[in-house]
Amino acid sequence: LHPQQSIVIGYISDNILLPILDFFYGLVPSYGLAIVALTVVIRLALFPLSAGSIRSARRMRIAQPAMKKRQDEIKRRYAKDPQKQQEELGKIMTEFGNPLSGCLPLLVQMPILFALFATLRGSPFADVPYLVNIKVLPSDQIAAVEPKPFTSSKHSIFVSETKHFPVIASLPSGTKLGVGDKVQVKLQTLTGESFTNKLSNVEGGSKFTPTWSVTKGEGLVKVSSDGTVQALAEGDATVEGKIPGLAARSGFLFIKALGQVGFYVDGAINWDIAILVGSFGLTLLVSQILSGRGLPANPQQSTANKITPVMITGMFLFFPLPAGVLLYMVIANIFQAGQTFLLSREALPENLQKILNEQQAKPAVAAGEIDTSDRLPFEPKKRK
Repeated sequence: LHPQQSIVIGYISDNILLPILDFFYGLVPSYGLAIVALTVVIRLALFPLSAGSIRSARRMRIAQPAMKKRQDEIKRRYAKDPQKQQEELGKIMTEFGNPLSGCLPLLVQMPILFALFATLRGSPFADVPYLVNIKVLPSDQIAAVEPKPFTSSKHSIFVSETKHFPVIASLPSGTKLGVGDKVQVKLQTLTGESFTNKLSNVEGGSKFTPTWSVTKGEGLVKVSSDGTVQALAEGDATVEGKIPGLAARSGFLFIKALGQVGFYVDGAINWDIAILVGSFGLTLLVSQILSGRGLPANPQQSTANKITPVMITGMFLFFPLPAGVLLYMVIANIFQAGQTFLLSREALPENLQKILNEQQAKPAVAAGEIDTSDRLPFEPKKRK
């Protein structure tokens, strides 16, 4: 993400989402229920925007065949008059709407959804990693390198049920070291206070002491328990400091741990993750089926609606998402399915209702006639 986008997402997370989370945890001391409540609040807040996208997709699905027919006719009729062609095409957009108009609500809500996703992937629901990429140079070259201070993205770290503060990792001298050099990665608040000092004022703060490890380039660097990195040999390495998440190991309903990641770990199947991923796929399928409710049968769309949930579900089985994030995705899909159902019952504008009536009254393709309009690109031609 662009730095300015990260700032916006961080602001939304720290100043909107986390306070809402604190509020709900104060009402019901369960982070699982807090995730459910937070998801519902955000989906309700985004209801007008997502409703606009659903309405636009429904109307475009009805209008698209008529629009394409008229657009082709206009392009043919005014092939030698580009100005008149654009004028007539504009009239079609005025009558039916712009197909891209449904994308605008999605774009507007993306920062909020990214912030929500980032919130659920971090503390208190999961352990928070700070990655520092180190480049080790020959000792005789490091003197010519201009130091560029390194600062990581900030993460709000929970040290109690409702107490949290932003923490960053920093290397004032930069991430380029000479062989034999030592430097300490500092975890600190935005005001510069050491994270370790901050923990000393928190009851039971020692359980949030970070653990350090080398995740790339073992043998090139080594790191001690206080975050001190020693350069051993030339090359690129990555050091990770991980702060435990307060609720990462807390369960909810059938979920063993909200911070648990992975369907298949160390030779064992995590059935709670499997259930969450399966529920996500099922709710996505229901939502897509409801999106075509009351519309003419479209074999191509029907095939895509069946394939897409299977592909996405298969991907998420092995995608490293914490159980808390998967819980949010299932609740959000249920909400989306309900919203789609309600909007599918709305009355259409008169011109679109007329087109819909004509489409529903259209006779099926005659027996023996080859139908190629409703097949996917990879499907063979079929006779009906």
